[in-house]
Amino acid sequence: MRILFMGTPDIAAACLEALYAAGHEICGVYTRRDKPVGRKQVLTPPPVKTVALAHGTPVFQPRTLRDGGEDANIRALAPDLIAVVAYGCILPPSVLEIPRYGCINLHVSLLPKYRGSAPVQWAVLNGDAETGVSIQQMDAGLDTGDVLVCEKMAIDPEETSGELFDRVTAVGARVLCETVPKIAAGALTPTPQDHAAATMAPPLSKEMAEFHWTDSAEHIHNWVRGMNPWPSAWFVTSGGRKVKVTESRVAESSGQAPGTVLALKPLTVACADGAVQLLRVVPESSKPMEGSAFAAGLRLKAGDTL
Repeated sequence: MRILFMGTPDIAAACLEALYAAGHEICGVYTRRDKPVGRKQVLTPPPVKTVALAHGTPVFQPRTLRDGGEDANIRALAPDLIAVVAYGCILPPSVLEIPRYGCINLHVSLLPKYRGSAPVQWAVLNGDAETGVSIQQMDAGLDTGDVLVCEKMAIDPEETSGELFDRVTAVGARVLCETVPKIAAGALTPTPQDHAAATMAPPLSKEMAEFHWTDSAEHIHNWVRGMNPWPSAWFVTSGGRKVKVTESRVAESSGQAPGTVLALKPLTVACADGAVQLLRVVPESSKPMEGSAFAAGLRLKAGDTL
């Protein structure tokens, strides 16, 4: 099939590579503009652009599609289908109506659950037992289109957002490639979403990554998993020091006050309900270390308040 691809980050690049490998004709690629990256602010192309150029595919990087400035170019590319994966731009009706088979979007959640930009992270933050990928027929709304294909995946209770994202990327690329020929064959029945059951997955921020010992152990552990790799869950010690936590485990307590140090190896701290082992931490202005090493540096002992 002749496909116009729209996407930006690593997951989109993996899907684009899979479409090339499946033998589809990629007539063009739309992606976001190059951005300064790192301390030296080196202007860096999006992963999708790198993949497209390696295959000799023309790349377009407009600021927006909403002003109609790209409509003529998209029509000239004559796509049968537009495939969208984490593009980062809204497609207006004038674009949605161009391809013969319309526009489809790969979304990494079980729609209508977790519409928005951070569905994988919120599935982990909320302690969900499963997630998945959905292919939707796009309409003018945000992740509101009819679902064409949905595949579920289990979430391991110790899995981080980063680890889960790697898995949904692989599954998503496969499902997208399996879906395209079914669209051409007319073998799929669109299923309208239950909009009343929709939940949102807003972007994460450094501020929302904070947790408190008055939270439950399950909440703290899910926060550590869900905020990994970015922005990293964090707390403030009784001495006012900010500490990021990148790995944890739920443990038991005997009703001690929240914030009480229960053990040093591994560093275990009481919460409102249960306790949490802090296995890997990153103290402010310091390097990553084991929680026990952090405790030793603060000369903590059992019974202290962290």
